[in-house]
Amino acid sequence: MLLRELVLIGFLGFTVPVVGAWAASVSAVDVEDLVGKVDARYAQTQDLQADFTQETILEGFTTGFTSSGRLYLKKPGLLRWDYFQPSEEQIYVDGDQVMMYVPEHQQVVKGVLTQMAASKGPLALLQGVGKLSQQFTILESTVGSKEGGELPSLTLVPKSAGNEAPTIKKIVLKLFPDSYLIQTITLFEVSGNISNVIFDHIQVNKGLSPRLLKFEVPPDVVVVELPKLH
Repeated sequence: MLLRELVLIGFLGFTVPVVGAWAASVSAVDVEDLVGKVDARYAQTQDLQADFTQETILEGFTTGFTSSGRLYLKKPGLLRWDYFQPSEEQIYVDGDQVMMYVPEHQQVVKGVLTQMAASKGPLALLQGVGKLSQQFTILESTVGSKEGGELPSLTLVPKSAGNEAPTIKKIVLKLFPDSYLIQTITLFEVSGNISNVIFDHIQVNKGLSPRLLKFEVPPDVVVVELPKLH
C-alpha cells in the first residue's frame, strides 16, 4: 500500500493531449510524444504541493481503507507526506534518507529508501520525472475523451535493479488533459495489494521553503533506526 504500510510512495505529474476516443491504444510514436511532454513539463517544476486521498486494498480482502492528507515536493529530492485522516503521521524523504513520525506514539522510524524495496518503484517515479524512459518500461498508453469524462493514462513498469526480486508489478497513471499533472496513481504490487491515490488542489512552483520539508526530531521522542541490509 502506498506510503503508510509501504512507508513511502512517490508522486509527480503527467498528462497527454486529448486525441481520440477513450480506451484506444496509441502508437509508439504517440507514447514517445506523451512522455516527452511529461518530461518537459517536469523539467520546469521546482516544487509541488497537493491534497491527496489514498485507498488501499489488501490481497484477500474485499474492502479497503481510506486515508487523506497533503503532499509537498521540492527538487532536488525533498518530499513530505502529511496524513491527517484517519490518524496523524508525517513522512519525510531527503534523498535516500527517510523519517516517519507518529506524534501519537512519540516515535520516529528512521531508515533509507534502499531498505524499503516496496517503495523503490514509486520513488523512481518521483525522482525520475524528466527521465521516465530511463526509470520505467512504458507498456501502453490510452487517450481520453473530455465528452466522456475519461482521463488519459500511462502504464509503467519499474525497470529491474540488479538481482532483487520485484515488488511492484505496474503503476498506472491517470492524467489531467490540460496540465500534464497526475490526477491518479495506482500501484499494483506483486503481492496482490493495490493502492490508489487521487490528487487534488495541485499547486506548482509556489516557492516552497526547504525548511517545510526538513524534519527536526522533537524532544522526548524515541528514534528507531531500521537495521541496515548487507
